[in-house]
Amino acid sequence: MRIPAHSVCAAVRDDIVAGVHPRGSRLTEELLARRYGVSRVPVREALRTLEAEGFVVTRRHAGACVAEPSEQEAADLLEARALLEPLGAGRAARRRSEAHLKVLRGLVRLGQERAGQGGSEDLRALGGWFHETLAQAAGSPSLTALLTQLRHKIAWLYVVDVPAGAVQCWAEHGAIVDAVTRGDGERARMLMALHAERSAPAHRLRVRRMQPAVNTPSAGN
Repeated sequence: MRIPAHSVCAAVRDDIVAGVHPRGSRLTEELLARRYGVSRVPVREALRTLEAEGFVVTRRHAGACVAEPSEQEAADLLEARALLEPLGAGRAARRRSEAHLKVLRGLVRLGQERAGQGGSEDLRALGGWFHETLAQAAGSPSLTALLTQLRHKIAWLYVVDVPAGAVQCWAEHGAIVDAVTRGDGERARMLMALHAERSAPAHRLRVRRMQPAVNTPSAGN
């Protein structure tokens, strides 16, 4: 397939998340350039970016390879999200625009409707859109970028089950939006922290080639 050079990084990242490039597999510039219909220059730049993001590692005698995070590293992603998403929700209460609120309210209405119908695939997509919009409403490009990167990595390493209590999940989304609408940053932060805690058990590690955590004296639980 042929894609614009500036989109190579996103395309390779999406394929890594989707499992097209399995964990531990080699990523050669020549093959990637052929796959995406570009020269090797944007591929080389994409690999550098993806290495900085943690999706790619450079190995001696092997070159660029898809990373193989440990179980501890995967668990750390959920912990980081649980810390950063409440921060984003609190900021969104102070910085959101009317356009953000309109989208968030629409997503909550649609999510609650789909939850009542039991549409799992729709709910996954709508949930991702909800959290992405809330992150953008925080008005902090750096925080939004961090949260987006976390969501990509979590999607890469975890299977996310739609919880049995999907109706409750979307009720929580609605309460967060209500707090953001009122400009109540502390309540928005608290509700998002509870939501992150309750949703964590729905994440199951993808077991393919997942490495065990390295047991060192400095490793903590």
